[in-house]
Amino acid sequence: MLTPLTVALGVAALALAAWCGWAAYRDQPTKDWHFIGMAVVTLLAVVQLVVGIVQLVRGEEPADGKVIFLSYQIGVVACVPVVGLISLTERTKWGSLTVVAGAVVLAVLQVRLHDIWGGGTGA
Repeated sequence: MLTPLTVALGVAALALAAWCGWAAYRDQPTKDWHFIGMAVVTLLAVVQLVVGIVQLVRGEEPADGKVIFLSYQIGVVACVPVVGLISLTERTKWGSLTVVAGAVVLAVLQVRLHDIWGGGTGA
């Protein structure tokens, strides 16, 4: 795994959580610019998935196995789009809070992915 990409995705997810959290605090639903932020985070997640697949194809092995690694990667890619769709149906502050929850989950998944790959122990 590329540690800088993992860190960048985690930081971007936490920034999105803070941004949508601020909207929820102000009693606002997600707006168009929040969806742009969600698109950026999702794009980073897709890049990470592609990098992970390329590394698997090149013969590199995650410490905890390919199936678990790919399952987490797919979960990471799906996380923000799913909560984004939910926030579209809930046009109150609760929609914004849904995005906050999904973004925090994505950041936590980044830590777990780093551990699954080998925790930076030369893998």
